[in-house]
Amino acid sequence: MKFILAIDLGTTGNRVIAFKKSGEIAARSYYEFPQIFPKPGWVEHNPLDIWDTTQKALNDVLSEVGSENVDAIGITNQRETTILWDKETGDPVYNAIVWQCRRTKEICKQLSGHSSIIKDKTGLPLDPYFSATKIKWIIDNIPGVEQKIKDHQVIFGTVDTWILWKLTAGRIHATDPSNAARTLCFNIKTLDYDDELLKIFGLPGHIFPEVKSSGGDFGITDKKFTGHEIPIMGILGDQQASLFAHGGFEKGIVKNTYGTGLFVMSSTGAELLPIENLVNTIAWELNGEVTYAIEGSIFIGGACIQWLRDGLNIINSAEETGEMAGKLVSNEGVYFVPALVGLGAPYWDPTARGMIIGITRGTTREHFVRAVLESFAYQTRDVIEEINSNLKIEITKLSVDGGPTKNDFLMQFQADILGIPVERQNLIEMTALGTAGIAGITSGFWDKKTFLNARKIDKTFIPNLEESKRKLFYSQWKEAVTRSLNWAHT
Repeated sequence: MKFILAIDLGTTGNRVIAFKKSGEIAARSYYEFPQIFPKPGWVEHNPLDIWDTTQKALNDVLSEVGSENVDAIGITNQRETTILWDKETGDPVYNAIVWQCRRTKEICKQLSGHSSIIKDKTGLPLDPYFSATKIKWIIDNIPGVEQKIKDHQVIFGTVDTWILWKLTAGRIHATDPSNAARTLCFNIKTLDYDDELLKIFGLPGHIFPEVKSSGGDFGITDKKFTGHEIPIMGILGDQQASLFAHGGFEKGIVKNTYGTGLFVMSSTGAELLPIENLVNTIAWELNGEVTYAIEGSIFIGGACIQWLRDGLNIINSAEETGEMAGKLVSNEGVYFVPALVGLGAPYWDPTARGMIIGITRGTTREHFVRAVLESFAYQTRDVIEEINSNLKIEITKLSVDGGPTKNDFLMQFQADILGIPVERQNLIEMTALGTAGIAGITSGFWDKKTFLNARKIDKTFIPNLEESKRKLFYSQWKEAVTRSLNWAHT
């Protein structure tokens, strides 16, 4: 029996899954790695922790299925996270600056005069979320890096590029368009790094990885890591991989992945449709054809659950949150705005800060938990409203995946606040399935039809909230958000 391996490089941990041709999981392994918070709003990872946990998960799975039985590997990753390393020694010059990190907001402010041209060429707002200002910060603040770059000794990559480089023992320095499009330096119209954009950020083009087709030849693994040489046949950013697994080859399919953040995405096919408050991006390149997408990137989703558990000690596990929230008849006017690292789409305010409002002497742990879960649904609606108003399409359902979707309370409230059905996939790890899919289609393991038939719906949640309450709850949420904006300036 042959398998496709997905290496899923997440924000809080790394996962490796072996898929059968039926789409069933044959083996899986997962390891968390530490989150580093040097200052408020700063988020880092140790790149060596990312590599070590990837190796452990990979070894676990290969010991079960056998490396000789793996047809191909696909890699998917937390996007925008920035790593610079010495290509001679393989040592990172600094920790990975994570996509959530807001340290470069002053750099963005200084470059704000270029916002329009950046948005026009990249489809992205000028925001600390993306890679270019993170690269600039490392060059400007870490001694010796600028000179090593001048000497062509230091190179850059997002997490996919870092792990690809490690797996191939430094032979391949590459990425795909879905990741390159998140750097603020890649022109999504010309499909190449843009000299004008590189000049704006003061970055040399030679540090950037080669951009290959998302479904393509990314080399082979070194035998010292995998026993046998295994072809790496696909790379996709995590949200694009999820969209691929949801069948986003067609327009009108809208998916939301509930992970550390929340990511609403819809394919626009070969057409690039600019939207002011959402991200225009590349979904993937396959067989020489580029598919575009629109995305609402919400910075904080499941990370709130981790915060409730590890930061506030309000809960012991994520699994108990649904039952706790369900003990209340309503939110009783308590709202939580999860601007713990600013707000992403559609607000794009790095100065916004987290806020809980409406608390009284009667407020309990359950109110905090419910307010956090409800914030997922409200933020999702914020993005859906933008899609509806700009694309003039009727969204008839939302397809969802990710760990928090196991929470029935959250999924029902999501359907209620949107007023449309929510379809939960049987497989939570749709991101991993998506990158396995593009690698498997490229290698010939699957064709598109066979791959799509591997998906199954677990449950559909039907809205049952009165329209008057839906409007009231959402209007109060919008008022709460307004009060959280621009806070870091005061």
